[in-house]
Amino acid sequence: MARIIFELPASFGFCTELQVYISHVNQGGHLDNAQLLSLVSEARVRFFRSLGYTEGNVQGLATVVGDMLAQYKSEAFHGETLRVEMTPQDFNRYGFDLVFRMTEVSAGREVARGKTGIVFIDRVGRKPAPIPDSVRELLLAVAAR
Repeated sequence: MARIIFELPASFGFCTELQVYISHVNQGGHLDNAQLLSLVSEARVRFFRSLGYTEGNVQGLATVVGDMLAQYKSEAFHGETLRVEMTPQDFNRYGFDLVFRMTEVSAGREVARGKTGIVFIDRVGRKPAPIPDSVRELLLAVAAR
């Protein structure tokens, strides 16, 4: 099977820190792959909150995850603090990719990188909806940081 090759952007417009709890660790003693997605989801919630929105209400539209890509770079362990950096990129009419890099804070060791495809949804019609212009402008400003 071919390995995923994923290049990171030069900078990230958002950063948050999360602790690895015992519930995030699997029988191998390191961060479980499903729990990594949970941590990325928490960081995504914080990203939208930093913009003044919730995932369920961005100027009347909901957001959903259309796809997810993760490339693991090293293990993470119980008690470690992880820095999750995110930035929006690859915009299309209905969404964008939220690119992330996760590093362990004290050593600076990269744990994972990837992206989450965000799609805006009309909550009434339950169909993809165009990104509102003001939201697109705000996201582009974050990406330019």
